[in-house]
Amino acid sequence: MPTETTERGIILKHPNGPTTEILYYGATIISWKVADASGQLQERLFVSSKAYLDGSKPVRGGIPVVFPCFGPPTHPDHSKLPQHGFARNEIWKFDSVVMDNSAGVAVRLVLDPTANENIKSIYPNQFRLTYVVTLSAHQLATDLHVENTSTTATLEFQALLHTYIRAPADAVKVSPLQGLQYIDKTEASEEARATPKTEIRNEVDVKVFTDSVYENAPGKYHITWPNGGLEVKAKNFKDLVIWNPQQEGQKIGDMEADGWKNYICVEPGYVRGFVKLEPQKQWLGQQVLTVVQ
Repeated sequence: MPTETTERGIILKHPNGPTTEILYYGATIISWKVADASGQLQERLFVSSKAYLDGSKPVRGGIPVVFPCFGPPTHPDHSKLPQHGFARNEIWKFDSVVMDNSAGVAVRLVLDPTANENIKSIYPNQFRLTYVVTLSAHQLATDLHVENTSTTATLEFQALLHTYIRAPADAVKVSPLQGLQYIDKTEASEEARATPKTEIRNEVDVKVFTDSVYENAPGKYHITWPNGGLEVKAKNFKDLVIWNPQQEGQKIGDMEADGWKNYICVEPGYVRGFVKLEPQKQWLGQQVLTVVQ
C-alpha cells in the first residue's frame, strides 16, 4: 500500500522501502526515512523530542511550510499574522493521490481559506495553497503552489520551507554560497542586522550561532558531513536561510537542551522582498532533497 492515512496525517511508502509522514496540521513533514549504504532505513529529518504533534502549536522540526510572511510580519497585509504566517498551524485537507507507480508516490494537500474563519479574520487576501509531496527511492520533492484567486488584487507574499536536516552540527557544511550577499540576523544591532555581508567561506558551517539569509542563491546546494550528505535543489525560491541556534537553542521551550547538536536548517525561500502575484495567476516554489551516500 503506497499511502496510509492516519488520524493525524498521511504516510507515503515507496516500494523500495523509503517512507515519509505528513501531518494534516500545517502540512508539516515530520519524517523521511531512506536506507543507508548498508540497507538500513535512516531518518533524514530532525524533529525535536519535545515537539508538539497534536496540533496545538507549530511543529519544532521536520519541514514546516512558511506562508505568507517570514519572521515577524512587515507587510501591511500581514499586520494581524503571527511570526512565519499561518500555513504551518492550520489544518490542511488531503486532496488526492497524484502519482502511484514504480518511480514513486505523490499526494496533494490543499489549504483553502474560503471555509476557514480563522484565516479570513486575520488575512483579507484571496488565495489557495496546494502542496504536492513526492517520495521516490532517494528523493523527497515538495512543491508549494500559490494561486491568487482574486480577479482584481495583486497578492504579495513570502514563502519558505523550514527544513530541519538531521546532521551533526559540529561537522556539517553547506556549499556553494561563497561570494553571495547575506543578512546576518545574529548581529547585536538593528543596523548591523540590516547591513549585507559577503560570504567568503568556500563551505559554510554552523559551529557558532548562525541565522543567515542569503540573497539570490544558486538554487542547488550540497550539505555534507562525515559519512553522509544531501543535495538540495530549489526552484523559484531565490533565497536561502541557514540556521542553527547553538547554545541559544537551550532557550527554546519545545527543544531538548542539546537538540541543536543534531540538525542544521537549510531553508529555501522567497523572503527578501515579496512575490507579487497577479490576479488569477499561480506561483510554484519547489524543493527537492536527494540522499548522497
